[in-house]
Amino acid sequence: MIHPIMDRNRKWMPGFGAVLLILLSHKTSALEVPLDPKVLEGLPQPPTITLQSPKDYIFDPRENIVIHCEAKGKPHPSFSWTRNGTHFDVEKDSKVLVKPGSGTLVIDISGEKAEAYEGTYQCTAHNEHGTAVSNNIVIRQSRSPLWSKERNEPIVVQMGVSLVLQCRPPAGLPPPVIFWMDNNFQRLPLDKRVSQALNGDLYFSNVLPEDSRPDYICYARFPHTQTIQQKQPISVTVLNKSPMGERRPGFMTPLGITSTQMVLRGETLELECIADGLPTPEMSWQKDGGELPSSRMSFHNFKKTLKISDVSEADAGDYRCTATNSLGTAHHIIKVTVKAAPFWVSAPRNLILAPNETGILTCRVSGEPKPKISWFVNGIPLENAPVDHSRKVDGDTVILSNVQSGSSAVYQCNASNEFGYLMANAFVNVLAEAPRVLTPPNRVYQVITNNPALLHCASFGSPIPTITWFKDSQTSIKNGDPFVIHENGTLEIHVAQPLNSGKYTCIATNNLGIKENHVYLEVKEPTRILKQPEYKVVQKGMSAVFECKVKHDPSLVPTMTWLKDDGELPDDERFDVDTDSLTIKDVTDGDEGTYTCIMNTTLDQDSASAMLTVVEKPDPPTDLELTDQTERSVQLTWIPGDEHNSPTQKFLIQYEDLLHQPGVWINLTEVAGTSTTAQLNLSPHVYYSFRVLAVNHVGYSQPSQPSSQYRTNPAAPDENPSDVQGVGAEPGNLVISWTPLTGFQSNGPNLEYKVQWRQKDVDNEWSSETVANVSQFVVSGTPTYVPYEIKVQAVNYYGSGPEPEVVIGYSGEDLPLSAPESVQVMVHNSTLAEVHWEPVSFPSVRGKLQGYKVYYHRERGLHETEGETEQQEQVLTFSGNRSEGRLPGLQPYSLYNLSIRVLNSKGEGPPSPSKTFETPEGVPGPPSFLNVINPSLDSLTLEWGPPMNNNGRLAGYTLKYQPVNNTNELGPVKVMTFLANETTTTLGNLNSSMLYKFYLSAKTIKGSGPIITEEALTVMDTAVPSRQVDIATQGWFIGLMCAIALLILVLLIVCFIKRNKGGKYPVKEKEDAHQDPEIQPMKEDDGTFGEYSDTEDHKPLKGSRTPSNGTVRRDESDDSLVDYGEGGDGQFNEDGSFIGQYSGKKEKDTHEGNESSEAPSPVNAMNSFV
Repeated sequence: MIHPIMDRNRKWMPGFGAVLLILLSHKTSALEVPLDPKVLEGLPQPPTITLQSPKDYIFDPRENIVIHCEAKGKPHPSFSWTRNGTHFDVEKDSKVLVKPGSGTLVIDISGEKAEAYEGTYQCTAHNEHGTAVSNNIVIRQSRSPLWSKERNEPIVVQMGVSLVLQCRPPAGLPPPVIFWMDNNFQRLPLDKRVSQALNGDLYFSNVLPEDSRPDYICYARFPHTQTIQQKQPISVTVLNKSPMGERRPGFMTPLGITSTQMVLRGETLELECIADGLPTPEMSWQKDGGELPSSRMSFHNFKKTLKISDVSEADAGDYRCTATNSLGTAHHIIKVTVKAAPFWVSAPRNLILAPNETGILTCRVSGEPKPKISWFVNGIPLENAPVDHSRKVDGDTVILSNVQSGSSAVYQCNASNEFGYLMANAFVNVLAEAPRVLTPPNRVYQVITNNPALLHCASFGSPIPTITWFKDSQTSIKNGDPFVIHENGTLEIHVAQPLNSGKYTCIATNNLGIKENHVYLEVKEPTRILKQPEYKVVQKGMSAVFECKVKHDPSLVPTMTWLKDDGELPDDERFDVDTDSLTIKDVTDGDEGTYTCIMNTTLDQDSASAMLTVVEKPDPPTDLELTDQTERSVQLTWIPGDEHNSPTQKFLIQYEDLLHQPGVWINLTEVAGTSTTAQLNLSPHVYYSFRVLAVNHVGYSQPSQPSSQYRTNPAAPDENPSDVQGVGAEPGNLVISWTPLTGFQSNGPNLEYKVQWRQKDVDNEWSSETVANVSQFVVSGTPTYVPYEIKVQAVNYYGSGPEPEVVIGYSGEDLPLSAPESVQVMVHNSTLAEVHWEPVSFPSVRGKLQGYKVYYHRERGLHETEGETEQQEQVLTFSGNRSEGRLPGLQPYSLYNLSIRVLNSKGEGPPSPSKTFETPEGVPGPPSFLNVINPSLDSLTLEWGPPMNNNGRLAGYTLKYQPVNNTNELGPVKVMTFLANETTTTLGNLNSSMLYKFYLSAKTIKGSGPIITEEALTVMDTAVPSRQVDIATQGWFIGLMCAIALLILVLLIVCFIKRNKGGKYPVKEKEDAHQDPEIQPMKEDDGTFGEYSDTEDHKPLKGSRTPSNGTVRRDESDDSLVDYGEGGDGQFNEDGSFIGQYSGKKEKDTHEGNESSEAPSPVNAMNSFV
């Protein structure tokens, strides 16, 4: 231990430079000599007693006497003994042996009188630095004397009186243990009436006739000798002639109203009160003016004895014992005083002092009465010791000033009063030692972030070394937040952080030298469970997975441990432990519990727990019982089965009809899961058997065992057949059908059906027929499609069902008789007409009116001759009682013919007279084709075909075209018109090697039709380079052109070759080829242009070029200008340029002439047009 004495400043000059440090310095008045053998080796030390026998030693005369005395010191001490205050020469007594290396005595008393070795012994341990002494050890022989011979007179007493049988055993050493037995060595039974006192006497609060016996024997057992002595038997006779009556309690011991008792501090207080009385009194205890110490208190001997352990001064006071029976109470007060043998407040401690230092020995004791303190030095009273002017005694304190080398000694403090004594040795060792650091060098301390870190620097030296700490061999550590330097030199970091990691140096310094030691601190990341296991509810037989994902310091090796209910996991292959999870397969009921994952490292741990609840389908209910039985109801009760941790949500009650459907269980009703009874409504003429199923969150239980059978009596039907209908199957009949009753619904035997019918709105009687085992009845000879009132009633052996409801049905239908009249057609436009007619009369329909059918077909176009075309007939049906309808999708400029028929469920009536009508002209269809032929440097020839459908008189064609540069920008649009008989044209003055987009549409007087499009390239001029080279895009050529004209020609030739090999139109590919946008190379193989084709994903200008007879062509050339512009006819600015840029979707279908297209998307311009 390191103890503070005073602060002082020192200077230390480290090897890397002179640094002035303010050091924390500690000086102590007591330096402990460390137990490290390497330190102890070579250090002088006065003797210290390490083992001695107890102060009071009672020996068994059958064994050797062993008196212990062992001590340590440097040099090793020698030993001597005194007996009864005088020197005991152990070498002259052959019976005494001294153990080698110690002062322990072994006395062989065999064949000798053991009493000769009784006495007071004291051991002395001595070396050149001082003398230590042991306690005074009192040696006494154990004794078990015989009982003095006496004759006990028989005792005769009246029933009800109190009685005391005295034991009075002989005095033994130590005192014997007392108990009462009979001649058969059976212990006498004790109770609150008969009890044994602390002194061994046997007390009877009142005697009874059964207490009569001749063999009350007191036994005394002596512990050391293990012998038992017995008293002469005592005979007791209890008379019943004149028994004593009931009486109030009185005390048999202690006597009187009050008594006193003294107890020593630290011992056990035993208070005893034994009372007589009839009935036998009850005992109770209390402390006047205070509470009994419940933690140290206990009752014995049927509450007649109160024991308080580890007595302190606070236990002194008045203790009241109270005896109570039905006639009254009695009190006795025991006044307890607490005395104390001497006990230590502060025992003197060994001192290690450097020369010229001052030390203090204190011997602070307490006791009652106050102990007397005596000081000794090397076993000699101070007053008899040689005079030492550096020593001053002040009561319990010895002050040693300016000690010098060679003044080491052992001081003894003796404190005594009438109840005992204390004696302690404390040496004063004067040493001059250079510092030593006892903590092993280069020790690595590891702590977790935010935890305290303790870096030790255990040292030894005399004077006591001053400890100084450095961080990373440079930074001086001061005593203050976050660092604390303890008195023993330990450096504490209250809350360690990663920045605190590093090398620490402690330096121990005194006036005899300096010593340093290096240790290392590593601050680690804490172990944390990031994803804790969660509460699981798992069905039995399924798998449960608990996740436990952990983060830890990567330099620490983690260990994952799983516990179940704070114990190990079962040794079962169903438990699969993974790195961050626990899987329990095929879960059973026994797997329920709390599962804890614990992640351990060498420094810390984290844990988390979750519960597993195993659920399964409930057990089936049991003990089904039928009560409150009536004709139409019964009460069913049951006992629920085990829910298996999932509450029952409901009970399903099923029945089996053993008469009509044996073996088939039908759901009857459901009740709440908290119910155990249900009132069941029953039907007549059923042989019931019931069962119950429980339902919880997992599912249905197995069915319960069926209940006893319950039969209901037959009765008339409660209901009639359902779904009664009347429908005629053919003209002249009426088919009446229904859904028959089940056997369960029949309510009795001989089920039949009474079928009744009559024509509606006609004053006729009901016709009826009774049938059985059928579900329909046919009435013949009915008028065509007239309404009938129908009834079907169930009848059995016990009566008829309730009055049936009347259902309206109709007799059979026939084909309609007449056709619609006054057919008129109103033409709205070239594709839509509206037809009107006069509905037929309802009687002529002869059935349920379904609607009207309009039959129409196109006979021919108005520009065609008769018989030239014939199209398939079309049909439109108009449901219900209609008188008009619209005919959409007509072909313009055509002649149509139509007729109308009425429709019922049976079929169609005769057609109306035919009616013809004409549709007006419309816009034409797209031209049938558009081809580009004979491309040249500056011209292209176009040819096209007329539309497949002119939809009127063809007025001519409109052609629009515009150039497209290599950045997809569109040039100005030019428009040309042609007569209807013109189908070809040649366009001149075009740019060479330029892509053109063409838009062609036909027109009538109604306007232009849909557009078809085509694209084509003019031929590239290979003789003369283009005049339109964009120098901005060819900037990297400028320097070379200025230097060498030949190199320019070579580069142009290379570009031509690459262009010819590329054959790709897309902008990115042309840019990659670094080509001139106005130069189009010829194919090397056949000299034709590359083909520009659109891809199937409708992205314009992204296709590849392939030869096609020298003409650029799209599939079927059916693109419309709508694909690229704002409208079917195209919209132009005042200067004739096309609105928008060349972009948008390319649709494959044709469009109406005025249909708008999608808006174009912008593209970046790179080159300009010629």
